[in-house]
Amino acid sequence: PASSESVMASGAATAAANLNAVRETMDVLLEISRILNTGLDMETLSICVRLCEQGINPEALSSVIKELRKATEALKVSILQNFC
Repeated sequence: PASSESVMASGAATAAANLNAVRETMDVLLEISRILNTGLDMETLSICVRLCEQGINPEALSSVIKELRKATEALKVSILQNFC
């Protein structure tokens, strides 16, 4: 029978391997995101991935991001016009 120490070591190794796999996947997704010129940083991309994993429709999420960017740009223009 396996000792509790070897089971814990095996669990830690599995967790480390899973963490490395997640990091590699996110690195690949970030590179694809950069190639597609999405403008998403790692944190935003991670949030998008988690939302998709929770069942959010990726196309709807994309539409929301685009609309938020338009609204942000319009707000910046409005602020600049008010101060100039």
